[in-house]
Amino acid sequence: MDMKTEWVDVAVGDGTKMRTYVAKPAQARAALLVFPEIFGINSHIRDVAERFAKQGYLAVSPELFHRSEPGFEAGYTQPEIEKGIGYMQKVKPEGLEADIKAAYSYAKQASGNLPVAATGFCMGGRVTFLAATLEPLACGISFYGGGIAPGPFGPGLLDRVPQLQAPILFLWGGKDTHIPPASVDAITAAMRASGKPFEVAEFSEAEHGFFCDHRGSYNAAAAALAWPLALAYLENKTAKAAGA
Repeated sequence: MDMKTEWVDVAVGDGTKMRTYVAKPAQARAALLVFPEIFGINSHIRDVAERFAKQGYLAVSPELFHRSEPGFEAGYTQPEIEKGIGYMQKVKPEGLEADIKAAYSYAKQASGNLPVAATGFCMGGRVTFLAATLEPLACGISFYGGGIAPGPFGPGLLDRVPQLQAPILFLWGGKDTHIPPASVDAITAAMRASGKPFEVAEFSEAEHGFFCDHRGSYNAAAAALAWPLALAYLENKTAKAAGA
């Protein structure tokens, strides 16, 4: 499917401007927020946005570090990881929520009021979960979302499960040392207890970051299974939200 890409500046409610990468198909079936890891809107995230656009989704990827380090893009070396963690720790909850709301509003407007879903990776997986508590998404797809359960970087988001407005698909790596089984179990238990709709898939041989083909932890077999699963979930939920 034909598509075009561009950078746009999205106005945020606090008066800031958020640089955002947009991959736009010729004819969109729905919009999709693509939330990044701690490495910014780098070549991997742009590629993912473009892959979704080729499937018919208006992909909108906002720069979440725009207040502290606009234009930040990084690779996956340890020094770059440490930089990304540092910028992540500067993100304030109120700013992040304002960014999510601005990205959602932009996606709604730019798509002509089509359903909006969200996906994200690690930090972006957490942001996807948070977005589903703030806006009426068609669905969320969280790839190895770090920080949803309590952990070293904060208390997590499990207290917000009752506020979820969308079904969530959680994709985990069975050998992910950054998100231990206890955290995955806590998320699953909280979701089950709430009665909120969700699905879980664990790829037993996959490590953290298994979907990113720029990382040493890339797992081609797990990524090849996760991609059509995510697409099927996205298609089903956005069609339902559109009343199809």
